[in-house]
Amino acid sequence: MMAERGPIVQQFSKLYIYNPVRPGTPRIRAVPAVTRAAALLRLLSRSRAPLGLKPIAQSLDLVPSTALHILRALAAEQLVQFDPQSRQYRLGSGILPLARAVLDRGDFSSLVRPKLDNLSSRYGLTVIGVAVPDLDHMIVVALSHAQAPVRLHVDVGSRFPALISATGRCVAAFGGHSWKDIEQRFRLLRWDRAPSYGTWRKEVERVRRRGFSIDSGNYIAGLTIVAVPILNRRGTISHTIAAVGLGSQLNRARSLALARDMRSAAQELERELLSES
Repeated sequence: MMAERGPIVQQFSKLYIYNPVRPGTPRIRAVPAVTRAAALLRLLSRSRAPLGLKPIAQSLDLVPSTALHILRALAAEQLVQFDPQSRQYRLGSGILPLARAVLDRGDFSSLVRPKLDNLSSRYGLTVIGVAVPDLDHMIVVALSHAQAPVRLHVDVGSRFPALISATGRCVAAFGGHSWKDIEQRFRLLRWDRAPSYGTWRKEVERVRRRGFSIDSGNYIAGLTIVAVPILNRRGTISHTIAAVGLGSQLNRARSLALARDMRSAAQELERELLSES
């Protein structure tokens, strides 16, 4: 995420290298070639500019010859594009049909977009729809930008630690996970103004009672993030809606009004998702 101007730009575009331990999950046999290829694709997706072989290998802690073999295999599948003049790599056009298939067939993405647009237009904020596949990551799957002098950006496909910020409190409150697993991942998070675990846990309990979460400058100084959970038929979280704005845009009263409207949108969305399934 990033803003178009001001000191928040660098803070909003912070990249978190997050490699959580996954206690209590089934052991999955490692396939190094697949893991490295996925890491390479994610690296290219995060980079605004093409990357050469050396920075790719260094970023992923790979031997250059290994990185080259993977890049050539991905290029053959059109998942990576190589520029012979600059000798740099970027994502290839073969990614687009895969991404489009996920978005077009995702009931949540299509159903949530009108609601994001409505909230964004009414409040002048960037509003995003987030998938929560597990306790490790959340993934942006839909978004709506506000027409405002300062616009905050986040890309579809962006991944963040699942327990960070306002959305993370919703994940902890409604994910059905053990406090032991939650605390292990909480200790890995990086905040601008980190709450203590005890304080954060009390906030999670409050989110469970109220049905929404507000992060006022903890995750990123100067920003307020409001989030509400989307629950599946089992009553556990599957997605969230989150709104992001400057702290000056979202005082306490406006944040609470926004949270109420977001909660109404979330409840309507839950009904629609249940009827589709």
